[in-house]
Amino acid sequence: MKNILISVITGLVFSLAGKAQLADAIYYPNIKTAQLFPAGNQLGYPILSLNSSDRLELHFDDLDANVKNYSYTYQLCNADWTPVMLSSFDFIKGFSYQRINTYRISSVAFTRYTHYSAVVPDNNCAPSRSGNYILKVFLNGDTSKLAFTKRFMVVDNQATITAQIQQPFNGEIFRTWQKIPFQVTLSDRLQVMNHLQQVKVVIMQNNRWDNALVNVRPTFFSGRKLDFNTEDQIVMPGGKEWRWLDLRSFRLQSDRVAKANYNTRSTEIFVKPDVDRSQQRFVYYRDINGMYTIETTESLNPYWQTDYATVHFTYIPPDNVPFANRDIYLIGQLTNYNLNDSAKMTFNNETRAYERTLFLKQGYYNYNYVTIDRNDKKRAASYEYTEGNFWDTENMYTILVYYRALAGRADELVGVGYVSSLHGRQGIQ
Repeated sequence: MKNILISVITGLVFSLAGKAQLADAIYYPNIKTAQLFPAGNQLGYPILSLNSSDRLELHFDDLDANVKNYSYTYQLCNADWTPVMLSSFDFIKGFSYQRINTYRISSVAFTRYTHYSAVVPDNNCAPSRSGNYILKVFLNGDTSKLAFTKRFMVVDNQATITAQIQQPFNGEIFRTWQKIPFQVTLSDRLQVMNHLQQVKVVIMQNNRWDNALVNVRPTFFSGRKLDFNTEDQIVMPGGKEWRWLDLRSFRLQSDRVAKANYNTRSTEIFVKPDVDRSQQRFVYYRDINGMYTIETTESLNPYWQTDYATVHFTYIPPDNVPFANRDIYLIGQLTNYNLNDSAKMTFNNETRAYERTLFLKQGYYNYNYVTIDRNDKKRAASYEYTEGNFWDTENMYTILVYYRALAGRADELVGVGYVSSLHGRQGIQ
């Protein structure tokens, strides 16, 4: 009876959580390296097929280095990541939350931490319908003690998506942006009476939500086929191949490390200063599109035997002059793509450079720099002043198709499509 009452209260709290958008976030400073990815693939985006055997891996570290009672639950969201007005009974099959029972105290590493892991979903606690979900990890069975949140999706495949990448026809963006024309074919199971109201489409570039194209409208539709080919909605800046930092070994300093300080209890690493690349020629090289992997070149378990280091990033602006009316941010999965104070660079008047310090675990990282106009209310991130935009850049695009029944109370994810900007390009495999 007590568990049922808790579930009811939890469902009511979540369903009345308001219309704020939910995102990947860490609320406790002792939580580090929170990851959620398809089983065995750190570079995959966490998407499950409804009622399938698909599983995700959840990993995170607690720097307090003791054993705590962590649990997780799910929150179903609409296509715009606002919580749905439903009880948890409507989208969770089984118990409303599940305790995380697998943990390991770190060994070998100077930094003491407890590594927690789980396989999601558990048979006793699983999403029961398709859509956008927030995985909420909290302490001591109290959902108000939220440790961190991670986005993931559940898809009920009822739409077929075919896409390609083209250069835009607009001469102003012909060499710097990429166009993503695509076609969606809906299943007979979907009762679509009004395409513009019932179907929503989102385009993500390299798994980023901060610059995703939302509410993309079809150019025209006929029956169950929707064509998207209008150049004012399906174009995105190309950016540039991501910068990299190899921290798989702290003893062996990689090509991007300027120097390292080794203490008896900690490690401090200084990354070689970065500069503006917007005026440099484009050079293709394989990257991991802004993500990171936790791994090591040594014979250690990467999750609970690798160490942490204080890593110093430096960006030197042109002529050592700070940007006028612009803030600069370090962006990538290492900062959860969040453009907040945790990723903001600070200008040092003595060194005449921007600086940011992160506490990072051993692994291989991609990152870039973006600027935001302080007068821009939309806070749109731009590569124009730091990296540059190039049509040639390799980007991975994810196309998400959402459907809502005429009397439905939540957006369902009914189709996921992928296309690389290198797909079909002559001379490239």
